[in-house]
Amino acid sequence: MPRQNKGMGMPECPFCTVPAAVPDGLSLQNALAYVREDKFPVSPGHLLVITKRHTNDWFCLTEQEQTAVMQLINQAKNWLDQRYAPDAYNIGMNCGEAAGQTVPHMHCHVIPRYQGDSDDPRGGVRWVKPEQADYWSEL
Repeated sequence: MPRQNKGMGMPECPFCTVPAAVPDGLSLQNALAYVREDKFPVSPGHLLVITKRHTNDWFCLTEQEQTAVMQLINQAKNWLDQRYAPDAYNIGMNCGEAAGQTVPHMHCHVIPRYQGDSDDPRGGVRWVKPEQADYWSEL
């Protein structure tokens, strides 16, 4: 049974409606999920893969929904490669309020990265906890 939106209730879910119009030919979707631009991008081309069914996070998805999301992550990467030609990617999900999730509807960030967009990108997603991200200095 899916978890409820414990502590993160929102008056209206911004992800429960699949946008009718999509920019730049971004019309990636399947029966269970869709792709849209992030409204607060951290880099050019930052996309979200969002489930069509309202559920909290990755761990609440069915196996079929997880497969659908993974398929769209790959399609989003191909779309971004053609339009933005990034040098690398960060792929990530925040699962739960303590992990930083602010919209309680499952979504995965596909963040294109570009050479020089960060002084030192080592550690990637480890920077969610900056005091523990730099593990290589102690080596």
